[in-house]
Amino acid sequence: MSDLTPQTETPTPTTDKITQAARETIYLCNFRVSVDGEWLCLRELNDISLTPDPEPAHEDPKDPIAIERLNLMNMAKLSIKGLIESALNLGRTLDSDYAPLQQFFVVMEHCLKHGLKTKKTFLGQNKSFWGALELVEKLTPEAGEITASVKDLPGLRTPLGRGRAWLRLALMQKKLSDYMKTIINRKDLLSEFYEPNALMMEEEGAVIAGLLVGLNVIDANLCMKGEDLDSQVGVIDFSMYLKDGGHSNKSAEGDGQITAILDQKNYVEELNRHLSASVNNLQAKVDALEKSNTKLTEELAVANNRIITLQEDVERVKESSFHLETDKKTTRKESGVDVQCQGETRRQLKEETLLRLDVEKELEVQIGMKQEMELSMKMLEKDICEKQDALVELRQQLEDLHGINQQLTHKSQSSEASSKQKSEVIARLDEKINQMTGTVKQLETSEKDLVKQARYLSSTAGKLLQLQL
Repeated sequence: MSDLTPQTETPTPTTDKITQAARETIYLCNFRVSVDGEWLCLRELNDISLTPDPEPAHEDPKDPIAIERLNLMNMAKLSIKGLIESALNLGRTLDSDYAPLQQFFVVMEHCLKHGLKTKKTFLGQNKSFWGALELVEKLTPEAGEITASVKDLPGLRTPLGRGRAWLRLALMQKKLSDYMKTIINRKDLLSEFYEPNALMMEEEGAVIAGLLVGLNVIDANLCMKGEDLDSQVGVIDFSMYLKDGGHSNKSAEGDGQITAILDQKNYVEELNRHLSASVNNLQAKVDALEKSNTKLTEELAVANNRIITLQEDVERVKESSFHLETDKKTTRKESGVDVQCQGETRRQLKEETLLRLDVEKELEVQIGMKQEMELSMKMLEKDICEKQDALVELRQQLEDLHGINQQLTHKSQSSEASSKQKSEVIARLDEKINQMTGTVKQLETSEKDLVKQARYLSSTAGKLLQLQL
């Protein structure tokens, strides 16, 4: 296998440089993978030159940096193609635990890390692609929402974790391809973060940005709260792209049943969450209605007290008008009343009548308000009764859903146990088949020996007959 890896003529680097490069590089085994007619050459760490060539005039086909770019581009092709096919076959929204999606983020992380310049800080040397991703906010204003969300996420302490969160949010927004094209087109700004022969500075980066357009057909729902993005180890799992499809056909039916049960379980859990949210909203509405009900009862009591006081005022006005009328009659009978006193009594009578009319109008307004408040109270009581009935029904549905969820979990556990038993039976059958093939081979060898002995005996018998004759 050593003749399949490209050999370089550069001198061997020191031990410190090897350890520094090993922290930023994946260890790749010695084998080939065919991708669409092209060879994806995977090389050992000792074959990689850690010192860049001094500005070659033309690109050498055996240049290790160029081979690394080609390898990363081919791995991106494989991961994107596998992710799209598996997502379309699955036919549902992807979550953070989906293995092809995790491998896609790992491949993208290594593509963005390729050719990064090392920045010296107070704590030592640091390589991070978060600075390059922050350029998108300057070039595309709509990306500022993602950057602000990443900075507001709790638990992210390193630039690497922020970069991983940015990739996940851009994929959920279905803008990852557009953002990658935006920063790749501005190589004058990327030169601050990447070497001239890095993946993002060459045409392989543009190819990967074009391939990312296909991911717009995927719906992803990724929850990053509680996920440790800072300390994750990004290692590419090549076994996902080298699987043999023969064994998967045996357990396709069992996997389909498990997938259906898991889908039902996810649907029930989602429905459970929606019902819980609706129950909480209805409870909040009931509390608000109870508060408004108490407030209206207080206002009704105040209005009743006001009506009572107004009725008392009306009675007083009636009594005063009665006294004025009696006084008027007496003044007419008396002949010695002065004309000035008569005019004053008339003026007082007009004032008292006007006051009486105002009080009667206010009394009518208060009576109308009281009737409206009583009607609104009845409607509120009816609405509260309906809400309470709906709340009881929702709680009953919630309990039924809990029971269905438990049944589905039991079914999933039983299906997993049956699949394990089937796999054990298959393994036992394979062992018996191997034993039977061994016995068949032994019988064939013994049959050959018997044939040889029979031929030998027949030849000896013929010789003996000839001697007897």
